[in-house]
Amino acid sequence: MTKSVIIIGASHAAAQTGVSLRQTGWAGGITIIGDEAVLPYHRPPLSKDFLSGEKSIDDILIRPAESYEAAKIELKLGVRVGSIDRVNKTILTDEGETLPYDKLVLTTGARIRPLSVPGEDLEGVFYLRDTADVLAIKAKAETAKTAVIIGGGYIGLETAASLRKQGLAVTILEAMPRILQRVTAPIMSTFYKRVHTEQGVEVLENVMATEILKNGSRLKVLTACEKTLSADMVIIGIGVIPNVELAEMAGLEIGNGIEVNEYCQTSDPDIYAAGDVTWHYNPIYDEHVRLESVPNATEQGKIVASHITGTPKPYHSLPWFWSDQFDLKLQIAGLSGGYDDVIIRGDMETGRSFAAYYFKDKKFIAVDAVNAPRDFMFGKMSLTKGITLDKVKLADDSVALKACAMS
Repeated sequence: MTKSVIIIGASHAAAQTGVSLRQTGWAGGITIIGDEAVLPYHRPPLSKDFLSGEKSIDDILIRPAESYEAAKIELKLGVRVGSIDRVNKTILTDEGETLPYDKLVLTTGARIRPLSVPGEDLEGVFYLRDTADVLAIKAKAETAKTAVIIGGGYIGLETAASLRKQGLAVTILEAMPRILQRVTAPIMSTFYKRVHTEQGVEVLENVMATEILKNGSRLKVLTACEKTLSADMVIIGIGVIPNVELAEMAGLEIGNGIEVNEYCQTSDPDIYAAGDVTWHYNPIYDEHVRLESVPNATEQGKIVASHITGTPKPYHSLPWFWSDQFDLKLQIAGLSGGYDDVIIRGDMETGRSFAAYYFKDKKFIAVDAVNAPRDFMFGKMSLTKGITLDKVKLADDSVALKACAMS
């Protein structure tokens, strides 16, 4: 009997898992099931090149349809999976179809975190998570002149940059004391607030939206500090929630995501998980993490495939990320949480090219590199190899990067 692998969620991790299974010798069936009626696509461009109109949907596809056909990967798009029967090793779709599996892979990703205020569902109010969201935002942006973005994380800032490119007046509302507070250090928040302000974005921190009202053909955003903002459109980006419900109903172990081991196996050895939805141990930082990261999704897809095909490789990769805003390319290697010292190379006060090196107990733990690809590559290599950096030399821009390595 032909064996089969079913992958639930047509994501980065899904596309990589399917192709890697074929590349590592899996001869059985492979089926990818996704609830969007579109081929797996790159999500990062949604708030950047796709929103600004520089790229089309075909430009952001992870692979063309022909590549899945060539690899004999069946795609079931626009289909949701309602339940998993672990005893009989089957899944049930919302269309009533029962499908058997030998190995199951959950790449269900994450969904938007809703804003719990009156008016968040009004016409002209948008979330940004998938292609349908962005197409709706783009259509509105063609006639809109003003936009309020609720949420000052990376998605909010990237969206602001894209809309400014299209000539809209943009205001960002961040409920916390600083933008990017959940994900980066105060120095980075200060830098990005300066740049966005220089680009014409109004950044309001420590301001919480409490209600959205219809105001004729426009919208009105009310805040806890009694400040009222009027706009043609409102975009909400306050984070995401991992899609663990299917796994939870199946009785799998759940942490801040679906818990997996170093081979991306869940608590059921025949069920794997990969991508944004996973809660996994990172030996570099000696803690469990959930990463919203394309590199993480891609690498975990490869790990799943190698384990299923009998060539297991543990997942010990360094987390890394990026963000594009205006003329800035931010590249991040490592996790800076818990740092107690930071060394800056370059000019972050008035310039737009620098790197911030983070240390904890004298140990180098992460780097944020803005328009500084050499610093990013050096930092990533140093973190991967466990190299100790000389902080005194690192703080001196005249000293070559390679001379900052101690061991």
